[in-house]
Amino acid sequence: MPLGMDTSKFYANKSKELEVQLQRKNERIVSLETENAMLYLKLAQLRGDVRSARQEAMLSSAELEDSEQFKEEVVQKTVVIHQDTKALRLELDRLKAFVIEMSVSFQLYLQRAKAAVHSNRASYHSHSSIVTALQDQLVQLQQALHDVSERHAKEKRRRQELHNILMELRGNIRVHSRLRPLMEFDGENEDSSGLGRPGTRSEVVVHYVDDENICVRTNKNTKVFEYERVFGPTEKQESVFDEVRPMLQSLLDGYNICIMAYGQTGSGKTHTMLGSHHNEEYHLSHDAHPDEGVIPRATRELFRLIEEKPLGTHSVEVSVVEVYNNDIRDLLSRDTNAKHDIITGSDGQLSIPTVTSKQVDCIDGVMNLVQFGLKTRRESATLIHEHSSRSHLIVTLTVTSAAPSFFGKSVSLESNLCEVGLSGTGMSTKKGNPQPQIWTTDQGPGKPLAATGAPWPNQQPLVKTKLQLVDLAGSECVGMSGVRGAALREASYINKSLSALADVLGALAEHRTHVPYRNSRLTHFLQDSIGGDAKLLILLCVSPAQRYITESLQCLGFGQRARQVQRGQTKKRLPSSAEKVASDTSSGTRPRSGSSSR
Repeated sequence: MPLGMDTSKFYANKSKELEVQLQRKNERIVSLETENAMLYLKLAQLRGDVRSARQEAMLSSAELEDSEQFKEEVVQKTVVIHQDTKALRLELDRLKAFVIEMSVSFQLYLQRAKAAVHSNRASYHSHSSIVTALQDQLVQLQQALHDVSERHAKEKRRRQELHNILMELRGNIRVHSRLRPLMEFDGENEDSSGLGRPGTRSEVVVHYVDDENICVRTNKNTKVFEYERVFGPTEKQESVFDEVRPMLQSLLDGYNICIMAYGQTGSGKTHTMLGSHHNEEYHLSHDAHPDEGVIPRATRELFRLIEEKPLGTHSVEVSVVEVYNNDIRDLLSRDTNAKHDIITGSDGQLSIPTVTSKQVDCIDGVMNLVQFGLKTRRESATLIHEHSSRSHLIVTLTVTSAAPSFFGKSVSLESNLCEVGLSGTGMSTKKGNPQPQIWTTDQGPGKPLAATGAPWPNQQPLVKTKLQLVDLAGSECVGMSGVRGAALREASYINKSLSALADVLGALAEHRTHVPYRNSRLTHFLQDSIGGDAKLLILLCVSPAQRYITESLQCLGFGQRARQVQRGQTKKRLPSSAEKVASDTSSGTRPRSGSSSR
């Protein structure tokens, strides 16, 4: 039996069992002794009968013989009884010896059990002290975790500040270049006056140098272009998105973001923005497909970041439009031919209220709407590409977020202005200036604020930021595309809008007083992204073939001009009321202290 087990019950039961067996043996012995005594009495009676028979003279010889046989039987039975009695006594002796031995063993096992109990008790006390020490350590760890959590929250806020500072140091307008691999169609449709033969592959003239440089090498000269990031022909979609990912955190931190792909038809713009499955039904998976472009990856990352925020503090709306022949077409509307006008709000922000916006809460909702819009996007075949996009696609994700705590309730207007870096003692009371409205989390207007510093409404105000993802139409010249008729008119409008975009960047780079945003619906629609407060990323998509060297040089030159644009520090989006106050303050509209609002 294993040492340390409780054997007292075992030995008690064993002892009782042996006592029962002993009692049964004793009863058997008594029974046999009684039977033996009866036999002795019967023998005595028989002997008396024999003596009386012997005294009888007239017994026959037959009767004498019978008595002798009976006597022998009695003797034999008596011998058997004596043997059984002797065997029972031997068994009884063995049982007595076993009981004595068992009693000794029981005492020995009892002593060992007591020792084991004592040892276990000591171990228990030792473990109890260890458990107590662990409980104290757990309390200390919980307190340390609380302190670390507080420090983590502070460091998280600090990280957001440093992240946005880093994005500003990198430049509010960033330019990346992506060089696609050489394709089979790069040598097709070339005549004898061209740079290649029909059905052959053109010579590679655009080369990837390193992460920041790309060069165009011809027989006459070599020109190197430098950008913030250059992607080689072998780099995957994920590598491109890794440079886009940090901008999405800025989106939730209160900054507008715009990402646009620029380049000629067939250079990989749509592949970069949408992926190779842009004309197929979108199938959602938990992980990104290797060929997914910037739009689905940015949408997935945006919802991942929103999931880390408190529930119900963010909502997302999506709109899909195209700029076709200098007209804005709503690709989510049944009437795609309806005209839409760009309106400048009282806060200076541009909007198109007639464009359809759908609220979404997951990536598949966004991509299904994008796929729906792509079905009606204008495409046609050219000499360069079979499915050339004849319009500029703009996917806008509008994120509505609960404003930071300093815009919350029970805070005076004056203290709010101090929090956001504005000063002043009141609000404008000029005739014609509307009172600012606070849009609360219940989607309703709040009460107008008094100039004396009335508190904000109970509901938390909202901040709206935009993520605009733009797939521009091809930038090639009309002669390269080889279009005629209506397609020629489309190409003309495309080139005019892209020229207007280049003019806007040139005006910004030269710090002109007038920037011609309204020369094109494209630049007017993207005015906030190009020259406003947004962080703009331009992805230059370039073909390496010699056949497209003119378009490649034009594209890379466009990127160089975009890099020269220097804007002021990007402004964080404020709630609508605070933006209005900031606008009035910056323009010098500052009423006297104590003036009442009308």
